[in-house]
Amino acid sequence: MATNSKAYGALAFICVVWGTTYLAIRVGVMHYPAFLFAGVRQTIAGITLGVAALALNKNRDFSKPNILRQMLIGFLMLTLGNGCVTWGEKYIPSGIAALICSMMPIFAVLFNLFLSKNEKLNGLTGAGMCLGTVGVGLIFRNDISNLSNPAYLAGMAAVLVATGSWAMGSIINRKNINPVNAFLNSGMQLFFGGLFMLLLCPFTDDLHHINWINRDGLVALVYLIVFGSVLSYAAYMYALSKLPVGIATIYSYINPLVAVLLGYLALHEPINKFTVLSFVTIIMAVLMVNIGYRKQHKLAALKNQKFQTTDAFPENAPLES
Repeated sequence: MATNSKAYGALAFICVVWGTTYLAIRVGVMHYPAFLFAGVRQTIAGITLGVAALALNKNRDFSKPNILRQMLIGFLMLTLGNGCVTWGEKYIPSGIAALICSMMPIFAVLFNLFLSKNEKLNGLTGAGMCLGTVGVGLIFRNDISNLSNPAYLAGMAAVLVATGSWAMGSIINRKNINPVNAFLNSGMQLFFGGLFMLLLCPFTDDLHHINWINRDGLVALVYLIVFGSVLSYAAYMYALSKLPVGIATIYSYINPLVAVLLGYLALHEPINKFTVLSFVTIIMAVLMVNIGYRKQHKLAALKNQKFQTTDAFPENAPLES
């Protein structure tokens, strides 16, 4: 019971903190170049989490395949995922960025459909994807006056790319069965993701005339390193290890609400009926996709179980995964 209480506490921490990171990123990119800012954040966070992981668990896997795997995941989830969100928030409100990012589960299901022959689209999942598209359309309707601004469109496109890239990285990450040290792997992902951003920043950022000593920017950076990366990653992995996946991932429904409200309160980002309607539509879409996806997998599991119990030739039965 105490373990579950801690896990739910960790989940509550994620729900709030990951919602606040959009505001902190928005503040940070007001003062620092986006990829440089995000690269410093994730590199430091990766080193911190990696050292802590080794201190708590001496097991390690520094084999070439594992390092290359963490580099790939770090590039997809952090360099493209977090980097493009950070860059996009230079041009669009933090609440809008959070609404787009909340569609990550839809992207993940869509990629699974293309990548696996065993995945099939059912009616509820398809309807949810269509509803999610409507939700994004409502975001555009909300800011229709900005659609003539190329920078605004570029920011929206960057966050969409980030959402898809994070989903793809998550799919690859989930295929890593029984990692030797999961926390160390997460630290490597953060480190390599941040390192790639630092290598890219001369090509993506204007590095001239940077005011390095800026109180608001530095506070945002420290907050993102400590709370947004190190503690949140650790809390999420703990919650995921103790709670069902369906419960551990409810943060994706709460983060956008936190981000929209904070953007309104702290930066006076506008909220109108289209913002609210977009939020409700996207959350409903994600729920529909998740429910449809789970129903599909339950049916597949039942069919597989039936096949195993009725097959007269054991050697032809499916192998355990």
